[in-house]
Amino acid sequence: MGRVSVARRGVLLGVAAYVLWGLSALYWPLVEPTGSLEVLALRALWSPVAIALLVLALGRRGQLAALLRRRRDLLLLTLASALTSVNWALFIWATMNGHVVDASLGYFITPLVSVALGVAVFGERLSGPQWTAIGLGAAAVLILTVGYGGPPWIAIGLALTFGGYGLIKKRVAAGAIEGLMVETAAVFPLALAYTVWLQATGQATFGHVSAGNTLLGIGAGFVMVVPMLLFSAAATKIPLSLTGMLQYIEPIVQFLVGLLVFKESMPGSRWAAFGLLWVGLAVLAAGGLRPRGRPGAARRPAPPRSARSSRTGASGVPDPEARR
Repeated sequence: MGRVSVARRGVLLGVAAYVLWGLSALYWPLVEPTGSLEVLALRALWSPVAIALLVLALGRRGQLAALLRRRRDLLLLTLASALTSVNWALFIWATMNGHVVDASLGYFITPLVSVALGVAVFGERLSGPQWTAIGLGAAAVLILTVGYGGPPWIAIGLALTFGGYGLIKKRVAAGAIEGLMVETAAVFPLALAYTVWLQATGQATFGHVSAGNTLLGIGAGFVMVVPMLLFSAAATKIPLSLTGMLQYIEPIVQFLVGLLVFKESMPGSRWAAFGLLWVGLAVLAAGGLRPRGRPGAARRPAPPRSARSSRTGASGVPDPEARR
């Protein structure tokens, strides 16, 4: 009974974390008239501060110090930081310019992109359901391309950058919090230089519009702290596979925000594409998400749970927590 109660609390905490991340699409338009690039810079400035407080609160200083001594992991995390920065730039721009539904589409496509990257980079063999899911995802993108008169670049860009990020993260043995500390610190100097340049040239809005706008700009780095704490608590109470399935809550919430709050257009072609994509994801989940591996390849023993990054879900893609 005690285990059931703990698991139930873990699920509730996980659901709350992903719902809050999905609702973050409502936050970024509030920071206007600050532009999306300045918002991104402010997020990169304040995120290390927020995550450093999280490291102290969770007692992860020892793990962070150990990570800082591993040069290979630091280089990989720097590359991951570049990808996630592009991902965030696209996401913030999309939410501030009426493309929240397109953003949700990108994160729905990400698991399929990750499976495809597994084939292209690691030579993994796919099962029939996985090929079916990829085919349905490709058909969805084709329908949107015809409907839009061009590829859905926002969704594709988000899926590719986040899928590539997940590919790198699978090669790094770092915990979620300390990994994020390194990633956000890697872009801090660029964000600081850009913010100083904006202030020096009189193009900055941060600190010049209103007290509310300034606080929202600072909040750009802190907005993810509460859901991260919820996620960290959930991750210790529920299986990693269940955590991976819960990740789909975020794009579902984003989709509903774009549809019901921002009243974004949903023509028939878009509904058809989303329908195909959702069927593909259902097939992917029902058919099993683990690749068969390369022919003749020996199965490696699974690393202990403490050595794994908590970002990887059941689909082999990082949980949306990884972008925060």
